[in-house]
Amino acid sequence: MQQGWAGRKRRWGNRLAARAVRSAPAAGGFTSMPEPRTVGFFAKGRQLAQGNFLLAGHMLETHTPWAVELPSAGFAAELHGMGWLDHLAAAGDRPARLAAQGWIGDWITQYGKGKGPGWQPDLTGRRVLRWLHHAIFLTAGQDADGTLPFFAALGRQTAFLARRWKAADPGLPRFEALTGLLYAAYALIGMERYRDEVTAALARACAEDIAPDGGLASRNPEDLLEVFTLLTWALQALQDAEVPIPPALESALSRIAPCLRALRHADGGLARFHGGGRGMEGRLDHALSAANVPVRPNHGSAMGFARLEGGRSTLLVDAAAPPGGLAAHRAHASMLAFELTSNRRPLVVSSGSGLPFGPEWEKAGRATNSHSTLSIDGWSSARFGRASRPEDGGAPLVEGPGLVTRHRTDERDGSSLLLSHDGYVPTHGLTHVRTLSLDHDGRSVLGEDTLAALEPAHRKTFETLLNSTRMRGIAYALRFHLHPDADPSLDMNGSAVSVALPSGELWVFRFDGPGRLSLEPSVYLEKGRLAPRPCQQIVVRAAILDETSQINWTLAKAQDTPLAIRDIGRDDDLALPRDLFAFD
Repeated sequence: MQQGWAGRKRRWGNRLAARAVRSAPAAGGFTSMPEPRTVGFFAKGRQLAQGNFLLAGHMLETHTPWAVELPSAGFAAELHGMGWLDHLAAAGDRPARLAAQGWIGDWITQYGKGKGPGWQPDLTGRRVLRWLHHAIFLTAGQDADGTLPFFAALGRQTAFLARRWKAADPGLPRFEALTGLLYAAYALIGMERYRDEVTAALARACAEDIAPDGGLASRNPEDLLEVFTLLTWALQALQDAEVPIPPALESALSRIAPCLRALRHADGGLARFHGGGRGMEGRLDHALSAANVPVRPNHGSAMGFARLEGGRSTLLVDAAAPPGGLAAHRAHASMLAFELTSNRRPLVVSSGSGLPFGPEWEKAGRATNSHSTLSIDGWSSARFGRASRPEDGGAPLVEGPGLVTRHRTDERDGSSLLLSHDGYVPTHGLTHVRTLSLDHDGRSVLGEDTLAALEPAHRKTFETLLNSTRMRGIAYALRFHLHPDADPSLDMNGSAVSVALPSGELWVFRFDGPGRLSLEPSVYLEKGRLAPRPCQQIVVRAAILDETSQINWTLAKAQDTPLAIRDIGRDDDLALPRDLFAFD
């Protein structure tokens, strides 16, 4: 109830602040013309210019986006945040420019004086950044009188950010609001009065919201990439203005950079956990170059994730409890789940965030069954509570593990992780223990998964539950979700699975212990698509009948797979579905 009241109070605060800035002075122009920092996709820009908006899992065909009913709140947020301007600017031709100028002009007419859903600190900061980055594109061909509404709206939005940035949630939303305000303060004539305040506020946020290991409370790798990118933009804006750089900003960049490097697979994509995607291709490399942070090894914890690498293979595993607080509303029950990438090809994956596809997909994507780990049938390793604030996302994760352990061993032939979590102790009295090993040449992953009742109280809980099943056992499953480009098949009379990658690599899965091996349907959830992509998962189903059950397994390259493969034909565009973005 308290959260519900806090949410209503915040919404009313945004509305009152948006109305209060209607008379705010207009920006007088640019102190210096900002350079475009954001990059979009040419094909998406062409489609947008034709009136095709693909946002938050919905396609809307219209040339009047502000005058039609929007399909979802997520769509509205992306529309008003105006990240789509990146794509129109990437197209850069006259139709794209006229479309962008027309839609911005319509937004100013309809919402520019404090109306509508776009007046939230994070969305306003995101929108101001896009307007400033693409200012040349948005004002080209217009005289001084024609740009007056543009600068008036920028003045009002800057004043709104100065009033309301504190209302943004910690983490990415707060950094979006502050970076937008900082950019406006240094780029716009008449906004200089905000410079000292926003620079100090950004420094405090860097010190408070960025953990010592460089992570965020949300444990979302893609959110961390977005924050890192925003901070590099802030750094460049301060450098361009030739003002001192706050030490807290430089320190935050130096902590985040090695954390992001540790969370990146061999193909350049980020681990997809806790609502995050792979990240826009090329954005991490560009941000690392702009930040100029030296490379240093990171064998410890990176935002609660552990990393093994060998040859051209990388294995990333969620080795910490799910985030709490506000971040629990988007957290996934993914403890001890891993992802595996070989060369430039994802092999074992997480299903990802179903948020763009509606509340049912959102909840399904957060469940343990949607991750490559062990799950007890009918249960996730953390349970879902009740959603109290719609703007927070889905239901919060509750009753998660109280103890997650991690121990790393590095030896001559490879590295291994010994992991455990007690998320099933309250419900079943069982602890999940997982060992993962990757050899140095990256050709073989060895795994061992154990369910065990470790203490007398745990054994009592387990025995009570076992008796209620009439000694049929407690069913559980090991799941290995495969990327849609992987082609699996059952071999050796159903005792092994061969997985062919588009590169020509062949991986073979085998297991030893109780259970039955099968291939089952799965889905791959990613932003920028209208529907989940079908894929498959390797599943080993078993039941625990006494205090311990263990399954050993291997996932290894076939012996005839070459040591090195020339893989230059990558055709899985990470952002553009071919059926939606094809041209005659």
